[in-house]
Amino acid sequence: MLREVSMEEISDGKLYGPNDMVKAGCDDCRGCSACCRGMGTSIVLDPYDMHRMAAGLGMPAAALLGESLELNVVDGIVQPNIRMAGEGEQCLFLNEAGRCRIHPYRPGICRLFPLGRVYDGEKGFQYFLQVHECKKENRTKVKVRKWMDTPDGAHYDTFIADWHYFLLKLQKKLTAENSREISMYVLQQFYLTPYGTGDFYEVFDDRLKAAKAWAENL
Repeated sequence: MLREVSMEEISDGKLYGPNDMVKAGCDDCRGCSACCRGMGTSIVLDPYDMHRMAAGLGMPAAALLGESLELNVVDGIVQPNIRMAGEGEQCLFLNEAGRCRIHPYRPGICRLFPLGRVYDGEKGFQYFLQVHECKKENRTKVKVRKWMDTPDGAHYDTFIADWHYFLLKLQKKLTAENSREISMYVLQQFYLTPYGTGDFYEVFDDRLKAAKAWAENL
């Protein structure tokens, strides 16, 4: 999701790499679930999020969309996000004690918070610390890679960048006539079709290659 804000307004003015230390540690969010409430449609899932969540819950992606997720337009393309509901518009995966029921397979945006990503416009990105978002005080330093808590971090970073720049290219091709076709293709190609039990990144790379060829004809 693209944001048009100045880095000076929302960050500590620094950029971080995966092996840098950043003040994001929040004592396992004990006693706080503020970032799980009132988030609207902003917890957008990427294909790896959907794959990881479907596997963790033992449910097909289509079933998740009918239960805990919803579809909304994000920068012109329909993508899934976690639904907020009930008192305080809280995440549907938040339990009565204010703890995440899907913490081992929570979405990447949740893993990232309170960090954000700034992209270099070519093929990479760096992290930044959002200084006004997390309500916890006296946060401790933690390595960015550890904070993300995702196996095979190098492959994951490549996936994140590839997905971001692919969506940007698609957005440039959007018209009133083809927007529905593009959204339906993205949903089917990357979200609804299972990735199996093998290497997610290999399957994704094959699908991305096919999608880039398809997009050339738009």
